[in-house]
Amino acid sequence: MLVTAIEAKPLRSLMDVRVELEPGIVTLIGPNGAGKTNLLESLYFALTGRSFRTADRRDLIPFGSKFARAEASIRDEAGIERTLLASVSRDEGRRHLLDGNQADPTTLARHRPPVAVFAPDRLALVKGPPGERRAHLDRYIAARWPSRAGLRQRYGQALAQRNALLARLAGHRVAGGLDVWDEAMAEAAADLVAARSEAVAELASPFTEAAAELGLEGVAAIEYAPRAAGSATEIRDGLGERREADLKLGRSTWGPHLDELKITSTSKSLRRYGSQGQQRAALLALLFAEREALLEARRVAPLLLLDDVMSELDPERRNRLVERLRGRGQTLITAAAEESVPPHALESSVRIPIEAPAAVAA
Repeated sequence: MLVTAIEAKPLRSLMDVRVELEPGIVTLIGPNGAGKTNLLESLYFALTGRSFRTADRRDLIPFGSKFARAEASIRDEAGIERTLLASVSRDEGRRHLLDGNQADPTTLARHRPPVAVFAPDRLALVKGPPGERRAHLDRYIAARWPSRAGLRQRYGQALAQRNALLARLAGHRVAGGLDVWDEAMAEAAADLVAARSEAVAELASPFTEAAAELGLEGVAAIEYAPRAAGSATEIRDGLGERREADLKLGRSTWGPHLDELKITSTSKSLRRYGSQGQQRAALLALLFAEREALLEARRVAPLLLLDDVMSELDPERRNRLVERLRGRGQTLITAAAEESVPPHALESSVRIPIEAPAAVAA
C-alpha cells in the first residue's frame, strides 16, 4: 500500500497543508519549529485515529480553532484509491472515516498500511512501563496475523468482567460466579500468550541483527516474560490458586495484563541501565525487526515515520540505516538540514522543504 498524499487542515501549527508523497524514502527538510513533526503526526492521526505524541486528541486542535482534521490518500496493490479522514472537535468528539463513511477499526486497518513511528517521545516504548511494550507487541500481532487482531480486546473484556466481580466481592470469601470468568479469562489468556510468544520468537533474530548494525553495544536481545503461561486449563488452575488473594484485593493479580517484553544488551535491561543513545538504537532495531518480519511473511510493508532519526547517528550508521530502508516500503524522514541525511538517500527520495509557519500557535 502506498500513501500518496497527506492533508492537515488544521492540525497543531499546520493550518492548510497538502503534501504529495512518492514511494520509497521521502525526506522532510526544514528548520526546527517548521512543522515537520506535526506533519508526521497528521499522517499517523489520519491512518490510525490516534496521536503518537499525546493520549488526548484534543491537543491536536490549534489555538483558536474548534477542531483538528487530517486526511490521507492511499493506493492499494490493485490501484484502488481510498481516503482515510480523522478529526477531533471540542464539541462533537472524534471521527475516523473511510471514503467518507463510518467504519469499524478492523475495516479501517485493512485499508491502510501498518505504521511505525520513531520519535523522541516514543522512547517510552523502551524506557517506559511494561504496558507500553505490551500494547505495541499486540499491535504487531494484529498486523502480522490479522485473524488474531481481536485477542487483546477479547482478553481485556474477560479481565474487566472478572475484575468487576472481584471488586463487588472484595473482602468476602464467597466467590459466586467467578468460575465462569476464570474460564473465560483463562481461554483468552492462553491464546494471547501463545501469540505474543510466537511474535517475539519471530522478532528476536532480526532485532539482534538490526541492533548490531545500528551500533548498539553488546548483544541486544528481546525476550517475552509472561506472567501466566501454559494451556487454558493450567492458567485457570493458576487463577484458582490465587483466588483468595484476588478477593482480598478486589482485582486480578495474575495474567498477561502483567507481562513484560524485556529489551536488553548483554543481559542488562536497557529500560533501567541504557543510555539515551542505546534506547534510541533499540527502538529503531525493534521497528526494523518488525518490518523485516512483515516483509518476510509477505504482509504489507509498514509505513515508517522517522522523526529526527539522524541527529544522534554517526555518518556510517546513517548510511546503514538508509541502506535498510531503500527499495522496501515507504518511509518519511524528518531532518533540520540536508547535511544530516546521506546523499544517496536524498537522491532516491522526494525532498520536501517545510517552511516555518508565521505566528501560528502549536
